[in-house]
Amino acid sequence: MERTEIILDKSQRGELQLFSDNHKAGLMSIAIIDRNLVVYHTEVDDVYEGRGFAKILLEKLVSYARENNMKIVPLCPYVNAQFHRHPERYQDIWFRRTT
Repeated sequence: MERTEIILDKSQRGELQLFSDNHKAGLMSIAIIDRNLVVYHTEVDDVYEGRGFAKILLEKLVSYARENNMKIVPLCPYVNAQFHRHPERYQDIWFRRTT
């Protein structure tokens, strides 16, 4: 059974962690900056590769952003790639810098 947990320190930096049978299977390095949810890195332990855990982490990240009226800044290559592949899924929470 999988579960996720968001751990943030006082400076609003931390991780979105994924556990499988009480073992830490993956994480996303995140920070909340100016009401934006910045994601820096996604990582899944090799033992759990191929089980869709990165997608589970992404779904939790997106749900959290929507529930808290936040935008996601996808600095993580995996998240950035998913946002570009499926822009219609993420347009409401995708922070895009306007110039």
